[in-house]
This record gives sequence, C-alpha cells and structure tokens, in this order.
Amino acid sequence: MRKILLALIAALTVSARAGETIAIPDVTLVDQNGARVALGDVVKGKVAAVNFIFTSCTTICLPMGANFGAVQKLVASRDDVALVSISLDPLTDTPKKLKEWSSRFGAGPQWTLLTGEPDDVKEALAAFGVDASLDHAPLVVAMNGTTGQWSRGNGLAAPKDIVALIDSVATKKKNPAANYFGDLELLDQDAKPHRFYSDLIEGKVVVINAFFANCTGSCPVMAGKLAALQARFGDRIGKDLTILSISVDPQNDTPAALKAYASRFKATSGWYFLTGKPENVEAVLKKLGQYVVDPSAHQNLFLVGNDRTGLWKKAFALAETDEIVKIVESVLDDRG
Repeated sequence: MRKILLALIAALTVSARAGETIAIPDVTLVDQNGARVALGDVVKGKVAAVNFIFTSCTTICLPMGANFGAVQKLVASRDDVALVSISLDPLTDTPKKLKEWSSRFGAGPQWTLLTGEPDDVKEALAAFGVDASLDHAPLVVAMNGTTGQWSRGNGLAAPKDIVALIDSVATKKKNPAANYFGDLELLDQDAKPHRFYSDLIEGKVVVINAFFANCTGSCPVMAGKLAALQARFGDRIGKDLTILSISVDPQNDTPAALKAYASRFKATSGWYFLTGKPENVEAVLKKLGQYVVDPSAHQNLFLVGNDRTGLWKKAFALAETDEIVKIVESVLDDRG
C-alpha cells in the first residue's frame, strides 16, 4: 500500500501539457462564511492554489491543511494569490464545519473553503480532473485565473515548493500600462466592481472623461458628445470601443445616482459610469491627470487610448462631434 501511495504522489508532480487550460464552470458554491460565491469569481484575476479535502478525513487532509496554513504565511503580502479548498464531502461539510476545520490552520482572507450542492461541487471538481471520492490523492492544482494556465503537484510537498508551483503559472511580466494604471476597484452604475486596468482598459480602445452627476455646466454637454459617439459607432461600443466616464465626486455620485444619469443619455452596454471609494477614485484620476479637489474644476477632455498599441490622444470634449470622431477613429486604426 505504501508503494502505491508513493507512486501516486510522484505522479502528481507532473505538470499540465503546454497550452492546456482549465475552463472554470459557471457554478455557484458556498464558502466557509455561508456566502454564495461563483467559483469563477474566487479565482478571477488571481493565481490560485486549489486542494481537495473533507473535514472528517484523518489522514492526508490534515497535513494538506497545515501546508496551506504555511503557504498562506509565505504569500501574505501578495494580493495576486488565492488559496482554495473544495470539499469532497459536501453532504457533511457545512460552511460551519469548514470554518472550524480551517481555523485549526489559521485560515485568513486569502483562503476560501467551498462546499455546496453535491451536483455543483461535482461539476467544480471535474474541472480540475478530480472525482468526488473520499479515497483521494494529495493533489494541489495551481492555476492562473486570467489565462486558465495550470499545473498540478503534490499537496504534501514543502510549502515553499507549493509557492513555486503557484509561481510557475503566474504571469511573470506585466504590461507597462498595467503597472502604471494599477487595478484599484471602481464600481459602475449597476454597482458592479471592476479592476481599473484588467477589466476596463486591458486590450481595449477607450474614451475616458471626468465628470460629476450634479454638474449643470459642461458635463451634460460632454455626455451628449459621448452619446453621439455611442450612436455613431453603434454596435462597436462594448466591442471595439469602450467609454469610461469617471466621477470626480464619488462622495455624492453613488451607483444609483450614476444609473439615473446614464439613463438620461440612454447609455448602452459598453459605456461605464464609474465611482467607488474616494481614495480609489482619486488615485485613478491622478493617473489620468484628471484629479481635482473641486469637482467643478474638472477638465473638458476626452482621453482616447488604444491599450493594444499604446497610442493615446486627447480630444477637446466640447469640439464638434465630427472632430472627436476623427480622433477616435485614428486611435482605433492606430494612426499616430
């Protein structure tokens, strides 16, 4: 039996073949706090280490839990890493039991434990090539939640080796624009969170402006110009071209207020009205050169950028619509 187990553990050190990716299914599970969470949201934008345990296990699950506790300490300063444990026994493992089990190993915010309806858990396990069986091997899967790239290893390996496995699927080099803009969270008019660079700019052509909903001066004029762009580019909005209107007054511009404002200009999908924590909004606006202490002092500019090519231009937001369209088209076509 010992030889069989050792052979099984050795087999787990084999990495995924080049080009293979994991497709995360659209399933909703329940975490250790009783919250319903989409599996895709748990790993989105993260490099995740995923293991498979059950709380009544008295053999390999305990050292795997201890390992994740140690890994958690090693990656505590990294906001790109998530640890995920999926229960193999969802009928028994309630959120309360998962929380009690993980507390033995000092589980913190980076470590999410998941259970749920058996069929949903089974579908989640299948994505990682795992059977819903209590007779299981000490598998850990490292996956990049952005690219889907993955590699598997031994969940009983030294914590530093599990961190190395995580690093093996991490994106080593960031686009300089990603480093510049950062990924602070903003909220759109539907209160949906977005990472500023990764969700709203990366790989896109964008038109960005600064405004506030209570403005009675140039802001409605700018919004009218953007509405004209929306009409001119039609179904290319949200595909080839994205519009980002960022509030300079996040204290008052709640998502509900922005939703009402967006409806005034018949904004469609692909035109985001953005607010959020004041400190996040301030940092983003400073990166764009659009931060002002007094909202009424905002600039009447459109920033038009093509993240794929690095071409950025400015357009006077109160200019004739045709002039603004020409600038947007030049950026779409990458014409300097």
